[in-house]
Amino acid sequence: MKSVESFKARLVRRAREEGFAAARVTRPDAIPQAADRLAAFLAAGYHGQMQWMERRQGWRGDPAALWPAARSVVMLAETYTPRHDPLEVLERRDRGAISVYAQGRDYHDVVKKRLKRLGRWMLEQAPEAQIKVFVDTAPVMEKPLAQAAGLGWQGKHTNLLSRDLGNWFFLGAIFTTLDIAPDGAESEHCGSCTACLDICPTRAFPAPYRLDARRCISYLTIEHRGPVDEELRPLLGNRIYGCDDCLAVCPWNKFARAGRDARLEARAALAAPRLADLALLDDSGFREMFSGSPIKRIGRDRFARNVLYAIGNSGDPGLRPVARGLTDDADHAVADAARWAVRRLTGP
Repeated sequence: MKSVESFKARLVRRAREEGFAAARVTRPDAIPQAADRLAAFLAAGYHGQMQWMERRQGWRGDPAALWPAARSVVMLAETYTPRHDPLEVLERRDRGAISVYAQGRDYHDVVKKRLKRLGRWMLEQAPEAQIKVFVDTAPVMEKPLAQAAGLGWQGKHTNLLSRDLGNWFFLGAIFTTLDIAPDGAESEHCGSCTACLDICPTRAFPAPYRLDARRCISYLTIEHRGPVDEELRPLLGNRIYGCDDCLAVCPWNKFARAGRDARLEARAALAAPRLADLALLDDSGFREMFSGSPIKRIGRDRFARNVLYAIGNSGDPGLRPVARGLTDDADHAVADAARWAVRRLTGP
């Protein structure tokens, strides 16, 4: 292998050739504060039903423990900047609002394949190396590692944002036994702005840089199993999978770059789908419609529950028969959501 410096420069260039918007390097032990922050998050119960965060707390809080042989972590950014204003659909109450990242191909598949190609290149250049690639599914705290690598910083909404990319980008990580010179960490540049906190419909931020997932619409529509608390249901609006509000209002998005992979762009059918059509999907119809989409992972029942909350919030009595048709659904949460929607649309 050539010198560390020349290898790193070639690595960054190769990452860009593969389609990544940015690539930087950090150490597995570069986020010593992560363990205490994670412990406080869990102790407060902010993780809700995500018990998997507790089960692998040790690995998540200490990347060096995940793979002790690793000496460097290559953090990569993949943009998926929307071509439209994701807040516009919120005014169309008979339509479902799906988070931008879920309107295209499942990013786990797209980014992981790209990471594997880059990883193979690394092994060709340095046959003595070992690597492991991660995209959001392993106990890796990607955002703190990305900040340590200098890709951006965790904003007040706890998501990563960048002066060069805005905040519409996915993160991928390549752990390696190679000793690559690390980049400097990025500092915080949110200033006095609170746009992301102010727009949150459910007030999911107890304080800047702190998220209570139990009130986050992304958590409630994706991770939460069973009925959602009735006090929160009206606040969901027509958001049926995820929420982009805090991302969409970030002023740093004026520097966002267009995505380079067409597979991550929105499918027309998912930009603003009709709630009435979505509510009628059975399990096979749901699987067919969302084949290759991250939405498929939550299953028909949880998705139908979300759609019925949106129908209940639509204010459209014409959707009442659609909800009534699901009041005896085999899934308890779906039937409960249908009855709630009927009551909302019936009025006093």
